[in-house]
Amino acid sequence: MTLRSAFSTLKSKYWPLLKSLQTTLLLVTGLAGYLSAQPMADNGSTLAAVAGSLFLAIGGSTVLNMWYDRDIDAVMRRTCMRPLAAQRITPREALILGIVFSTAGVGWAFLLSPLYGLVVFAGLFFDFVIYTLWLKRRTAWAIIWGGISGGMPVLAGRALAIGKIDEIGITLTLAVLFWIPTHIMTFSMRYFDDYQAAHIPTFPSTYGFPITRIVIAVSSVLAALSMGLAAVWVGESAGALGLMAVLGTGLLILALTSVARPSQKMNFTLFKYASVYMLCSMLIMAFS
Repeated sequence: MTLRSAFSTLKSKYWPLLKSLQTTLLLVTGLAGYLSAQPMADNGSTLAAVAGSLFLAIGGSTVLNMWYDRDIDAVMRRTCMRPLAAQRITPREALILGIVFSTAGVGWAFLLSPLYGLVVFAGLFFDFVIYTLWLKRRTAWAIIWGGISGGMPVLAGRALAIGKIDEIGITLTLAVLFWIPTHIMTFSMRYFDDYQAAHIPTFPSTYGFPITRIVIAVSSVLAALSMGLAAVWVGESAGALGLMAVLGTGLLILALTSVARPSQKMNFTLFKYASVYMLCSMLIMAFS
């Protein structure tokens, strides 16, 4: 096999298993958590280790999720061309890859710090065991547990930097937890028919679109407030706080507009903006 063909195989068969955009966003939150307490210039090697361990742990959890959900992916138009659903790789290959990545990531994390390793493991446990294996197919409220797992990278990064779990780390975790409904519920409204076909309970299917939009608006406010409070406690500059306030205001305006004037276009705009908001807020937290 040539290098070019090997790269093509990796790109088409294995890379999609990692959900690169989702993994990257969570990785950025973890790095932001670390950099909120430690300057990058003085800790380059540790920062690289944080990036490597989180990438493996998050990626491994994502692969395991896709391995377990291959049956529902196959019946959803949005996901039917994923490698497992389309049978480009075998379940055994995916399971081995997920276990190897997860074990390597968590093991690396424990070598850096027992507390850091414990938080990273908690993220994987909440994501795969509690959310995917237990609750995802049973209740729309599974999203809360998925949100907790999504908040673990930023908490882990912060805990590694200061050697403990503090109020700033918890507040950053809450910011991600409150952000998750804005991100996921807008997505579940856009692909409502897919989730119905797969028999996955969601807030739109359980409580209706109007209630879901109100929940999204409330969670957006709480996410922005939590992120702003953490930024104040960290000691961000007035300019950084102002920029985060502008980003948060944009999120709130879109969320309220989606309640007052609901439409598919507005729903998808809010979905995309929510990701931009979280990414930009974490970058500000990390580098300002």
